[in-house]
Amino acid sequence: MVCFTVHFKSISDVKDFVHTVNSFPYDVDLSSGRYVVDAKSIMGIFSLELQRPILLEIHSDACDDLVEALKRYRIDD
Repeated sequence: MVCFTVHFKSISDVKDFVHTVNSFPYDVDLSSGRYVVDAKSIMGIFSLELQRPILLEIHSDACDDLVEALKRYRIDD
């Protein structure tokens, strides 16, 4: 599993993020506090508190292509 923190600056960022994640076959979750949502669900993401950093979990160890595609949303811990 690969984990890192992401942040969205706008609604457009969320839309682009969901489009990107849906183009890969990996299971991806986002968690904020006690809430965990499917990262491929735009409605799920909008249920999170987007002003705070969000933990992203990719349920694969061989997902360098997705990690690279999401680097613009990644923030350093």
